[in-house]
Amino acid sequence: MAIARFKDLCLDAGDPARLGAFWAAVLGLAWEAKDDGDGLLTGPTPQHTIWVNRVPEAKTVKHRVHLDIYAQDLAGLEALGATVVEPRHGARTWTVMADPEGGEFCAFTEDAA
Repeated sequence: MAIARFKDLCLDAGDPARLGAFWAAVLGLAWEAKDDGDGLLTGPTPQHTIWVNRVPEAKTVKHRVHLDIYAQDLAGLEALGATVVEPRHGARTWTVMADPEGGEFCAFTEDAA
């Protein structure tokens, strides 16, 4: 028996509205801003909820946990504000990218799916 269970996914952000809008567009979720400056992404079920919380400090080191996503193409992610950190190469089937606040994520394109 597990001693804990997963509750929520939370992203820290200097600008929750900017980061929330980016991930909402990428994942096809709705962005809901809260009065305190935080917000959340919502989808068809409660399990699709992602909280985006304001933090005072900027990102300074590589994330120890990151998202892996399937994407139709990288150009669409770049048009939304993502940047390529490490291109896909060799046998590696993903591209390391950064969201508008520098948070790393791995993008697997449909041909790699």
